[in-house]
Amino acid sequence: MASKEPVAVIGLGRFGTALALELTRGGTEVLAVDARPDIVQRLSGQLGHVVIADSTDPEALTEIGIADFSRVVVAIGNDLEASILTTALLAELGIRDIWAKAISRQQATILERIGAHHVVFPEQDMGERIAHLVAGRLLDWVELDPQWVLAKTKPPREIVGVPLGETGLRTKHRITVVSVKAENQATYTHADYDTVLTYGSVILIAGRPHDVERFVELQ
Repeated sequence: MASKEPVAVIGLGRFGTALALELTRGGTEVLAVDARPDIVQRLSGQLGHVVIADSTDPEALTEIGIADFSRVVVAIGNDLEASILTTALLAELGIRDIWAKAISRQQATILERIGAHHVVFPEQDMGERIAHLVAGRLLDWVELDPQWVLAKTKPPREIVGVPLGETGLRTKHRITVVSVKAENQATYTHADYDTVLTYGSVILIAGRPHDVERFVELQ
């Protein structure tokens, strides 16, 4: 969602509200939609375009001009029927890019079958991320897809003081150091063959989840 095309967010619970506000802060025009007047009233001062509408009603969607949006997020998670009906209506309208929130794999399967192009699991994804941080020595963890992650950590002792090109990381541990923030530095720089790490460095590493976890435990 890095593009500045307008985005419609349907469902203003915690996830939908946070998403709409963050998109707005990033300069994206947002149409925020919810059926609950109190929620809409509360957010009217924070979002430029927030309207009351029943997203399961085709006429209501037409009235708010949802067909003019190429990207729509269905942020309804707990009301399975509303989530499915809304997604199906958006698909019928030919929305090019439909994102939908799911709280279960079963719901995700249904949403995908009826037209959602992307299904997200905000609570599950955040839970998995936090689990990695709590359980180990990771400073951050981002899953790019199920078989590839980017993680922030401190360098293990075996690669401190040695040029990265001489450590054999890819051969021994099947991970790559992508970027480095040196001790007492505010920003990251690209890691290269001659980069030498210290114990105070912070590194961004990329690799398969199991390989990244094993490498982090070397500390």
